[in-house]
Amino acid sequence: MAKPRPNRPLRPATLLVRGGQMRSGFDETAEALFLTSGFVYDSAAQAEATFAGTEQHYQYSRFGNPTVSMLEGRIAALEGAEACRCTATGMAAVHAALLSHLKTGDRVVASRALFGSCHWIVSTLLPRYGIATEFVDGADLAQWEAALSKPANLVLLETPSNPMLEIVDLRAVCDLAHRAGAIVVVDNVFATPLLQRPLQFGADVVVYSMTKHFDGQGRVLGGAVLGSRKWVEDTLQPFIRNTGPSISPFNAWVVLKGLETLHLRVPAMCRSAAAVADMLAERAEVARVLYPFRADHPQQRLAMAQMSAGGTLVTFDLKGGKEACFRFMDALQLIDISNNLGDSKSLATHPATTTHMRVGAEERARLGITDGTVRLSVGLEDVADIIDDLSQALDAAHAGAARAAD
Repeated sequence: MAKPRPNRPLRPATLLVRGGQMRSGFDETAEALFLTSGFVYDSAAQAEATFAGTEQHYQYSRFGNPTVSMLEGRIAALEGAEACRCTATGMAAVHAALLSHLKTGDRVVASRALFGSCHWIVSTLLPRYGIATEFVDGADLAQWEAALSKPANLVLLETPSNPMLEIVDLRAVCDLAHRAGAIVVVDNVFATPLLQRPLQFGADVVVYSMTKHFDGQGRVLGGAVLGSRKWVEDTLQPFIRNTGPSISPFNAWVVLKGLETLHLRVPAMCRSAAAVADMLAERAEVARVLYPFRADHPQQRLAMAQMSAGGTLVTFDLKGGKEACFRFMDALQLIDISNNLGDSKSLATHPATTTHMRVGAEERARLGITDGTVRLSVGLEDVADIIDDLSQALDAAHAGAARAAD
C-alpha cells in the first residue's frame, strides 16, 4: 500500500524533488521514464470510453504520457497553477498559448521588449491570420493605458525582458488588460518561478522555455504553459492535442531531474550575477550595466517589489561598439559564446548579431540594444573565476583596441 502523502503545503525545495511524482507498480525511487508512443487497453470498450472521455486512461504520447504528467504536476505545484501542459520547446509553448486563444478579428497588445522569435510571432505571424497587434514600451504605463483603452483579447509580455532586463509592472498591466477583456500571458523565463510568480500579480497564463534554468545543464529542449484548469483543458489542450507540439518523454525526464536542483542553482547564480554586475560597473571599458537589483537600474524598486532576487542575467554595454564586443568575447577563456542562458556554464552573447538580429536595427534601437551590448548568463563556476575571466578579457580587448589605433 502506498504511503499517504503530506496534506500540508510543501515548500518549493520539496516540491522540486517530490512534486508530481507517480510511482509505478515497481515502486521505483527515481521517476520512471515511459518511452512509449502508445498504450494498450483491457478491452475494446475501455478504448471507446477513453476516446469518448468517459474514462481516464493514457491513449497516445502526443496527448499525454506518465513521465510528462509528472513534469507537468511538478511545475504546476511550484508555480501555484491549477494546470500545466509541456511542449517540445519554449517557442512551442508561446505559440500554443497564443494561437489556442486567438482567432481572426482579435487584438493583441504586447510589450516591445520580447525575445526575437516571440517578436516575430506578434509582428509577422499573427497579422497573417487577421489578428491585429500593437506594441508598447513595457516600462511605460501610459502606453499600456492607451493601448488597452479599447478592447483586446490577449496581452503578451516578459519581465525581466530579454536582453535589456526591463521590468513591467505586472499588477498594473494585468488590471488594465482585464478591464479591456484580455488575458495576460507572461514569459517568466528570466525570473523562474523561484524569483517571481506572475499568477500572484494577476496574470492568467505563464510560459517557460524549460531549455533554460529548468534543465539548467544545456541538454534538452522543452517548454511549459500554465494557467487555470478550465483554460488549459478547454482552450490549450485541444490545440496541443491536434497540432502536436508534444515534448518527448525522455526530454521530460531529463527536465524532471534538472528541477531537483533548481532551488540550489538559481540562488547561487543570482549571488554571482550580482557580484559580476558590481565588478563590471567599476570597469572603464563598460558604458553601462543593467541588473535589476542594482541601485542604478531605472526600475530597481519595481523589480524588488515583484522579484525575490535580481536574476542570473547581467547585460552591459561596452564602449567601442561591435568591434569592442567581438574583441572582448573572443578573448574570453572560461566563459563560452552561446545564445543559450540559465545554464550551469556561464555564457555570453551579442544580441544585435544573434538573438535579436532579425528584429531590425530600428527596433533594436527602440529596445536599447546597441552594437556594444553583451548579455551574460552567469553560471555555477566559482564567482572569482568568472570575474577573473571577464577582467582579463576586458584587458585584452582594451589592449587590442590600442594596437588597432596605432
